[in-house]
Amino acid sequence: MEFLSESIIEYCENHSEKEPDYLAKLNRETHQKVLQPRMLSGHYQGRLLSLISKLVNPKHILEIGTYTGYSALCLAEGLQAKGILHTIDINEELFDFQQKYFQESAFKDQIIQHLGDATAIIPQLDLSFDLVFIDADKPNYPKYFEIIMEKMNPGGLILSDNVLWSGKVLEEVKKNDTSTEALLKYNKMLAEDERVETVVLPLRDGLTLSRVKN
Repeated sequence: MEFLSESIIEYCENHSEKEPDYLAKLNRETHQKVLQPRMLSGHYQGRLLSLISKLVNPKHILEIGTYTGYSALCLAEGLQAKGILHTIDINEELFDFQQKYFQESAFKDQIIQHLGDATAIIPQLDLSFDLVFIDADKPNYPKYFEIIMEKMNPGGLILSDNVLWSGKVLEEVKKNDTSTEALLKYNKMLAEDERVETVVLPLRDGLTLSRVKN
């Protein structure tokens, strides 16, 4: 679901930074070979992720939900010279796809792939983060937030994707719709948690920016 007209979105894309050629290639191959290509961050959101990362200039980035690696590569553009991005995904079928593009990029030595349950992997990472991007299974969003808050640096930024969930957050929740229930809980948590200051952007399917207070 788009919250702005297609013509406005197209205008915004046409007047924003272009995506690098290798990301355009990744974009095309995702649409050709992978199920649910709409899960890809894509050109417009990808350039926003890149710009945010460059503004933060993080030493350590955590991404929960790699998919085909597009967003990880966008976020990596803002890393410090010796910075590292840790990206976690549970889908082993996409691991080689991700790795191919990571190895072809300028960030091949700065991206570490993790395969498995993020709730088990994150506590094992002995470091703190300046930037986190959550774009994985929605029922676990509240749990991810509580886990990563223990590892956030003061002033760090948490980005959360799909928080408007095709507008379902405004509708009556259907029986057994655990994703919408979780997102409603998550959005409320972020709005009320005094440890962060949060803004929800109606970009694509909703993107939340939450800054950890000093």
